[in-house]
Amino acid sequence: MAKVLERPKTEHTPTLPLDRHYQAVCDLLPRHRVEFIRDRIVVNEVPTWNHNKAVSRLLKQIIHRATEHDWDIGTHITLFLGAQADRYIPDLTVASPEPRTWGDDQLYAADTLLVVEVVSPSSVHDDYDIKPDGYATAGVPLFLRIDPLKGTCSLMSHPSDRGVYVHHTDVAIGEPLDLPGPWKLTLDTGKFVDE
Repeated sequence: MAKVLERPKTEHTPTLPLDRHYQAVCDLLPRHRVEFIRDRIVVNEVPTWNHNKAVSRLLKQIIHRATEHDWDIGTHITLFLGAQADRYIPDLTVASPEPRTWGDDQLYAADTLLVVEVVSPSSVHDDYDIKPDGYATAGVPLFLRIDPLKGTCSLMSHPSDRGVYVHHTDVAIGEPLDLPGPWKLTLDTGKFVDE
């Protein structure tokens, strides 16, 4: 279950997302996912086994294409969405070789090739209502949302300069889902969850 810590509002509170409150929580809970989402510090526990299986089963389908292109794949990577923007930690991130980084621990979101979120009961609001716009604004070219709760997969592509994705493809888990170039790959979404 996600814990949400509202940032106290005072005239002395820094406005940058990586202010002392956010950093203090990161330092206090180094084994947790600590994200900054719309003026909230969101702390999530380590994902469940079923959550991780969905990520693992996707990874098995994309690893060959990533290897062919020498792309790097990471989990628990903080994305830099902009100097005064949120900080998200997707379940899976694929990036081209040598992406730009912000400091030692944040990857520029625009240098990714695919970002994946697996919806859990504690992340429904953020994964549906907040993160798609944040990823689009930051220039993430492909955002894949796997929702085992609803039994759907959504692929969002072509971020516009208005901060929204122009193309959305929604399928029921079990239906094929095409990843466009440079992937040119069809995902078997039925493998993301147990029968």
